[in-house]
Amino acid sequence: MPVRWRSPLLILASIACGWIGWSGEVLLLPFAMFFPLLWSKASSRSIASLVAAGYFLAASRGLPQGVANFYSADLWPGIVLWLIASASFVMVHAVFWTNPRGGDASGKRGTDAARALRYLLAMALTGLPPLGITGWAHPLTVAGVLFPGWRWSGLSATAILLVFMTGRRWQIAAAVLAGLYVWSATNWMPPKLAPGWIAVDLKQGADLGRNSSLQYHHELIAGVRETINKRPDAHVAVIPESALGFWTPTVARLWQEGLRGLEVTVIAGAAVIDARGYDNVMVAISAYAAKVLYHERMPVPGSMWQPWLQWTGQGGGARADFFGNPVVEVDGVRIAPLICYEQIIVWPVLQSMLHSPDVIVAIANGWWTEDTSIVAIQKASSVAWARLFDLPIVMAFNT
Repeated sequence: MPVRWRSPLLILASIACGWIGWSGEVLLLPFAMFFPLLWSKASSRSIASLVAAGYFLAASRGLPQGVANFYSADLWPGIVLWLIASASFVMVHAVFWTNPRGGDASGKRGTDAARALRYLLAMALTGLPPLGITGWAHPLTVAGVLFPGWRWSGLSATAILLVFMTGRRWQIAAAVLAGLYVWSATNWMPPKLAPGWIAVDLKQGADLGRNSSLQYHHELIAGVRETINKRPDAHVAVIPESALGFWTPTVARLWQEGLRGLEVTVIAGAAVIDARGYDNVMVAISAYAAKVLYHERMPVPGSMWQPWLQWTGQGGGARADFFGNPVVEVDGVRIAPLICYEQIIVWPVLQSMLHSPDVIVAIANGWWTEDTSIVAIQKASSVAWARLFDLPIVMAFNT
């Protein structure tokens, strides 16, 4: 291959890697595993930066359109946010890149060891806060496809494979990856169902949660009751993020009354507001009690989480609870809760898994993702984590 074509082909391959791997199809996630190989083959730090940018921007390609939908604006604000979001990923991989060329055999071994350590650090930094706040498209998510049911051992094995992809003997890692992929694709099974748990998906678009009228809540309660009545074994129903709008004592009493006569707990998305801002939450409601169950650890940066408002004393925006409440309990069942954005970054789910939950509950309000693959990516990522830790998952989305 002519040298002048090497760098452009690496960049194009990284774009394809991000585009295909993060298309929203869970069994295509392993394409993301080739990113460290492409990064390690870059001939310079600037090319390594472009390889990282190509991968990240391709994986998160739905963001500009999603932002435009959310703000009813043109694409430019979304493109700016898209580029800003990629900055930490690109910066980390630029800083930790090392020259792939070596001198004698011992020099090459040293280079391989250095590159392996550097990529391991890059994985950690892009997966954990603060840089992991925008840690989308993390290759570790692939673990659930390659090693379903292996839990932490599968995560470690995936990290080792990713590190080996940066070395001189990457062909061995690629062959192992191919074998694991064929085995997994051939024997793939969806996550287990949680007995007695049901998801109530909604198609209310941007109207969800913005209508605080009694009629809205009565209609939503009627829809939930109808779904529950079709499943006599149901004892927990999950409805999407933001479904209840602002959480108030009036809304709580209304829903408790609406659920009277049913031995069911409803888990729903809502917002708790005060003078300083608001919390994006899950609430648990039955005919007998109603409470806030979970405060979102990582709201969407920029559109929801706006820390500069607090820093400047203005107030407003969603609060990030970061490492708070990784596991909550409903009817004796330990839940790993994931709201919207938390489904596409690494650390919230791993933090929850440290506490041995019984089920993953993932909710989102995805109306603004129309004409993008964002919701599909959220679902694929959540399913991959559920398969890795061999847990049932309940997902409720509004579109």
